[in-house]
This record gives sequence, structure tokens and C-alpha cells, in this order.
Amino acid sequence: MNRHIELKNHQREIYYFRLRLVLSLGFVAVLLFILLLRFFYLQVIRHDYFRTLGENNRIYVVPIVPNRGLIMDRNGVVMAKNYSGYTLEIAPDQVKNMEALIAELSQLVDISSKDIRRFKKLLTERQALETLPIRSQLNDEEVARVAAQLFRFPSVRIKARLFREYPFADVTSHLIGYVGRINQSEIDKLEEDDAAANYMGSDYIGKTGVEQSYEKQLHGTTGFEQVEVDAGGRAVRVLSRTAPQSGSTLMLTLDAKLQEVAEQAFGDYRGALVAIDPTSGEVLAFISKPGYDPGLFIDGIDTESWDALNNSPDTPLNNRALRGQYPPGSTIKPFMALAGLFYDTRSPSRTISDPGYYMLPGSRHQYRDWKTGGHGSVDMFKAIVVSCDTYFYGLATELGIDNMHSYLERFGFGRKTGLDMEGESSGLLPSPEWKAKRYNQIWYPGDTVSAGIGQGYNLVTPLQLAFATAILANDGVAFQPHLVKEIRKADGNAVLTENKQLFDLQIEPEHLKLVKNAMEAVTKPGGTAAGSNYGVTYRLAGKTGTAQVIAVKQGEKYDAEKISEYNRDHAWFIAFAPADKPRIALAVLAENGGHGGSTAAPIARKVMDYYLLGKVPQPLQKVTEKTGTEND
Repeated sequence: MNRHIELKNHQREIYYFRLRLVLSLGFVAVLLFILLLRFFYLQVIRHDYFRTLGENNRIYVVPIVPNRGLIMDRNGVVMAKNYSGYTLEIAPDQVKNMEALIAELSQLVDISSKDIRRFKKLLTERQALETLPIRSQLNDEEVARVAAQLFRFPSVRIKARLFREYPFADVTSHLIGYVGRINQSEIDKLEEDDAAANYMGSDYIGKTGVEQSYEKQLHGTTGFEQVEVDAGGRAVRVLSRTAPQSGSTLMLTLDAKLQEVAEQAFGDYRGALVAIDPTSGEVLAFISKPGYDPGLFIDGIDTESWDALNNSPDTPLNNRALRGQYPPGSTIKPFMALAGLFYDTRSPSRTISDPGYYMLPGSRHQYRDWKTGGHGSVDMFKAIVVSCDTYFYGLATELGIDNMHSYLERFGFGRKTGLDMEGESSGLLPSPEWKAKRYNQIWYPGDTVSAGIGQGYNLVTPLQLAFATAILANDGVAFQPHLVKEIRKADGNAVLTENKQLFDLQIEPEHLKLVKNAMEAVTKPGGTAAGSNYGVTYRLAGKTGTAQVIAVKQGEKYDAEKISEYNRDHAWFIAFAPADKPRIALAVLAENGGHGGSTAAPIARKVMDYYLLGKVPQPLQKVTEKTGTEND
């Protein structure tokens, strides 16, 4: 039996134990020292930096969107206003299954297929972290129902918003325009203009019409609140507040009732009308028909509604008054007569014999007059009254295209009027230089002949023609056409729009007298618009016009019944009244309406009767029967 017993070395074990303890304490001490150094760095050296971060986490800056300014007519009738309402909105970034979420929300409130289509369209256009409306204008019961279930839907919000409303709907759609959700290109433009900060929290911006052109005045100034929040992000208290400044109220030059009368006077016709006060340039009525419901665009139009508007053969989205370009037809003849007098090309008493056609010297091609057999002996006065094409074919040839271009340009043809609305077209006043550049062709004598009666390459907008008529009515003195009469700021100050005189053509009084008297005779027996003068109690002057849409072959006769509606001639009428002291000048276009005297002139008469006499007309029904031999 081995009696050897191994004894432990307690001294050595105590030594190693103490060594390990010292090393551990030293390691802990080093860590504590490093931690203290870090605390010192964070709390002393970086104190100001982290204090700022802490304040930012504790305080949110919340933008306060200003009330958009109102738009009123000259008499204070509201044409665009705001109203408050609730929207049901979704934060797409917080949703995993959008279809399932919409299905669940549909059990709480009615969400139509149209709402869903519009929402999906907005999804493709949205900005980062933006909430999008799935339903607008919730009633109180729907708000309560959703609010009670919001704990189930972290990505859903109920928001109180201001909505834009247009009481006159399609009657003023092309004039007032509409607001819509801000898109990326508009954000980029705001940033370029250093205006993005003023749109923080704003969802809408003016897209067309007055809403777009006067966006800066209508939007107002955004306010801000500094809000203290707790760790859960809930607001605790408001620390400071900078109140927003509401947008300015626009007082337009238009008469809302006159606008309604003008729109109703068109009946079923498509077309445009612009009425101007020739002594100030104030636009009194601005019609493009058909219009559209601007409310469709405010929260983003759905695909079905967009396709219906965009693909309609009536093109309701086309602002005909501002951008529509049409041959002026015979409405150009009073201005051609003034050109002939200005250049002393023809005297008022000089007569021509009208056989019913005109032939260029050395040519066998006949340029037909609208009246078969012609008008017999015709001087300048009669040429305007009966709208003799043959007379103006010859006058154009004698004037030459350069003189025609130079003189007509003085009345604003071929260039923008400068109306305070974006998107205006300039029309087309042709010249040999233009044709060479556009078609690489020379200018032919036949081009001049056609231009003499407002056909060929000539194009005008209804606004341009109304402007030119206003200049003529005001004895050659032109005022800048404008839509806004007064801007009333939120602080109570008002800025009146100046009636700006552009130029004075200094037309010879005897020349004006001849042309104006002839235009007055146009509306009397024997004139092309004799029917428009029945029962009139003021002096009315005007000129009819018919603009070809498709050319008629040589030897053939135009027959509207054999042509599709959209290829029929356009009907024009320009007028001013009272003829001795004009207060209103206008241009009326009835698309595919045929003859100016039977279609466009009655529309103008109804507008003038209301403006001058306060007479409210009965709606004009579309004329479908043949109009006889009348051309203009």
C-alpha cells in the first residue's frame, strides 16, 4: 500500500488567484477609464452638438398650409372658393399588402372602383413618404367609424383638408382652370425659383387658367409651428407659432352672369367667344365650349374619366379661345379695307364688276365668289356689307402680301395678345419668308388671293380676333387685354390692375367712318347678318365670316349635308356696340356651324343684349336645317 500523499501548494494558488484578481481589476479599471473618457467626450466636448440633436428630436417643425385666395367676378360673385373636409389617406411605404388593406377599409367606408383607379394613378406619381387619398370628403359618420378602428391600421390616416370648389363648373373651366396635386417637375421648378419652402405641407398647385397664372398671389405664405413631442412621437405642446398668410383674392374683369349667358347662347354648338371692353382691355367674357368638370382633376383624375375627356371628338380639354387656331374667313375684310385705304391702293368710290369669280392676270383659274353670278357693281362699302369675295381677291393682289402682312400685323394678327393667362397661341400671319422657311417653297400669287379673304395659310385665335375688333372699335387705340381687375391682399390692401394703353394706330377718321358704317350696315337689311339686328335698340356693327375646314374642288359646290359634321365650315362673327360709342367688342366662333350670319351672329346678339340691356335670352338651339344661299 502506497502511503505517499501529495500535498497542495497553497501559497502558489493564492499567488495566482491574486494575480488573476489584479489583472481582472486592472482590465475593469481600463474599461471604466475608457468609458469615462467617452462620457467626457460626449457630455463635455460634444455637448452643444448632441444638445442640438436632442432638441431636434424633441421639437418638430410643422408647416401650416395657408388658405388659398378666392377668385371672384367684377361684381363679387365667387368663381373659385375653398371648403374643409376629411380624407381617408394611406402611407404606401408602411403597407405590405395594399389590396388587402383597401379591401378591409372598404368594409368601413364606401370606396368605389373610381376611387381605387385614381389612387393607383397617384401611386405612380407620389413623392417619398407622402400619404395619398383613397377617399375624399368623408361625412361625420364615416370619420367616426374609421377613427374607432385606426388602431388596426398603422398606415392609415384621417386628415382635415381644404378643398377647391368651382361653382360654375364647366362654364368657367377654361378660364379659371383648376388646382391639382404637385408633381415632381413642379417641385423642381419651385426649387429653381427658391420657393419650395413656401410649399412645405402643400399638396396642390394651380395647373391651368387663372389658377396657374396667378399661383403666386393665390397660394399665400406658409406658416409654421414648433411642437414638442414625447418619446412616442405624440404632440405635447406648441412652443411657438408663425401664422400663415392667406392668398390674395382676385377680382376678375369678367361678369359671371354674362359668362353664363354666353355659354348658354351657344346651345349645342362647340366654339369660343371672347368679349372685351375696347376702352380698357378688360375681358368681359371668355368662353371655350365644351368645357369640363375641373373638380375631376383636384385629387388626380382616374383613367376612365381621363380617357373619356381626352378621346372625345368634341375635345373638351382644348382651350379654343386661347389656343384654337382657325382661318379668319371674311372677318378679315374690314381690316383689308383699311389696309387698302392706308396704302391708297383703292379709293372708297372705286367700283369693280363682280361676275361671281376673280381671275389673276394671265391665269385661267377662277377664284369663286360665294354668290353665284356675283354682286354686280361693287365699291368698298358694299364689298364689306355683302362680303364680296371678288372685290377682296383683287384688293389683295393689288396690295401685295408684304403690305398685307405689314398692316394686319399692326392689329395684332400673327402674335400673342399678352393676355395674363399662360398657353396662348400666336396664330399665323403668313409671309413669303415664312413659307420659304416652313415649306421651302416660293410665295405664289394665288397664295395672296386666298389670304385676301382670310383663307389659305391665315390662322387666328378667337382672342386675337376679339382684340383686333376692339382696336377697330376704339378708333385704333389698343389696350392690353387682361383678366384680373384687382388683387386684394390678406392684409386688406388692394392693388388695382392698370388699364395699359399699348399703341395708337392713328387711323384716318374718314377711313374709320367708312369701315364702321359698312360694318353697321352688315347687320341691317341687305347685309350678311341682317337677322341679328331684328328688334335691336342700340347701334350694332359687325362682320360675318365663314372659314373652310376642307377645300372644295374646282367646279364643285359646297353642300354641308354631304359632309361629316366635323368637316363642315366654321362660322365667325365679330361685332361691337353701341356702334357710335362702343362698350363691348367680341369675336364668336361656332365650330362647324356653317354661316356666320345664321349661327355666330345670333350668339353675339344675345351676349350684347344682356350686357347692354340686361336682357336674359332663351337658350339657342342648334340649327340643323339648310341656311339657303347665305355664305357669310
